[in-house]
Amino acid sequence: MNYPSIFNDVIGPVMRGPSSSHTAAAVRIGNIARDLMNGRLSEVLVEFDTKGSLATTHKSQGSDMGLCAGLMGWDAADDRLVNSELAIKDAGIKISFIVTNFEAFHPNTYKITLKSGAELHRMKALSTGGGIIEIIEIDNSTVSIAGDYYETLIFADENKDDIYDFLKNFNDDYTIIKSDEGRGFIEIRGRSFLPENVIEEVTHKFRISSVKKIKPVLPVLSRSDLSVPFTSCSEMLKYNEDKEFSLPDLAVKYESERSGLTGEEVLDRMKEIIKILEPAIAGGIKGTEYEDRILDCQSVNYKEQMDSGRLPGGKLLNRIILYVTALMEQKSSMGIVVAAPTAGSCGTFPGACLAAAHELGKSEDELALAMLAGGLIGIFIAAHSTFAAEVCGCQAETGAGAGMAAASLVILNNGSLKQAVAASSMAMQNTLGMICDPVANRVEVPCLGRNILGAVNALACTNMALADFDPVIPLDEVIETMDRVGKSMPSSLCCTALGGLSITKTSKDIEKKLNS
Repeated sequence: MNYPSIFNDVIGPVMRGPSSSHTAAAVRIGNIARDLMNGRLSEVLVEFDTKGSLATTHKSQGSDMGLCAGLMGWDAADDRLVNSELAIKDAGIKISFIVTNFEAFHPNTYKITLKSGAELHRMKALSTGGGIIEIIEIDNSTVSIAGDYYETLIFADENKDDIYDFLKNFNDDYTIIKSDEGRGFIEIRGRSFLPENVIEEVTHKFRISSVKKIKPVLPVLSRSDLSVPFTSCSEMLKYNEDKEFSLPDLAVKYESERSGLTGEEVLDRMKEIIKILEPAIAGGIKGTEYEDRILDCQSVNYKEQMDSGRLPGGKLLNRIILYVTALMEQKSSMGIVVAAPTAGSCGTFPGACLAAAHELGKSEDELALAMLAGGLIGIFIAAHSTFAAEVCGCQAETGAGAGMAAASLVILNNGSLKQAVAASSMAMQNTLGMICDPVANRVEVPCLGRNILGAVNALACTNMALADFDPVIPLDEVIETMDRVGKSMPSSLCCTALGGLSITKTSKDIEKKLNS
């Protein structure tokens, strides 16, 4: 099992762009493709399957932009991202995006052909939600590259078995994998590249056509001896029976085991995330502008109305709505945000957490611990379902964010582990079946309203849990249900812009205007 990390799979990437599963994931795929070609590219062909989500959303939701940025070697937070398609042309790289029928099994599949002179490589990649990716094929050989290792690929037209035998006992810190079919190569993955002296020895001893070095694209690396104490809520509760840790303690314990970081380093990393979120919220409240979006800035007026006392609901509720709106507007103006758990739901969890912490006068450490607690709820979702709206609808994005936020809000209000888990269960129960139907194929409407709904739902479920309401259904069973419900939805309601509000007359009119 590929154990998820809070900082790989749940909170992050730090990025610009409308969608983590489109933009940030495409940036990561592009960077790996660039490394496969040693940074030398003359022509790129990108194919999307006719029945996949990307066939209808790749342009408007930032896949083209992200892939071009990655192929240029940029990261997802680069301020040049919006101009990446012009930059790649200026670099002399011919790139084409087409929709074909190649019967992909995943809705977010990239089929990429890379050329540089006589050199040619093909790869297939998946965007699996929240910016997480997997390379599943290189030159017709099955692989599983998630970007959490340093990968050394040794290509050889012959003697592949001999090379494998030579390398397999080289070092326990490396995993040696022989390609199963197609063009022959050996994959060596580890927490560093294969040492140069070993590469030189292999090159001297065998007939090697090329060596490729693929850098990791995730912030937390994996390792061969990786283990974690639990991957589900029930396992966590059983683990904790004789320990009585709090939910933040358990989150720190999990991430320390997963990442190899100390508990203090885990906390510091979350505080770094908070330092990115604070100016993102402030920037949204100050006001944002961007030409290619549906909604004008609404945060400024909301704050004025809130400060005047005209809005009912109390200070915390209105601060949550303000912060969620600010983050969503920051995202829609190509500002830096944190996908938590996704860019499309970047307001729900962080907006609720920071609003509550500010309203309650909590310290940065208290906020970081609460957000780690919510991140652990996200681990259970990542391990047993998905954050991809293309697979399970918006319930997997803002619904998941609501479940995470509810746990964090309970912790910020000094609630117990049992209450935090109950709040998460209730919040996710309340969002089951939520579809993903972006208006005008942009991640704005109804995304803003659903992010606010998720955050306010989290607040309500926090109060219910603190009052010891019974969630009835255990969290693990709710996550399983979300996955089952999502996978039974028609694809038209899973971020394809082919159903729901996406196909209303107004939506089509707005799309036509924005595309003109």
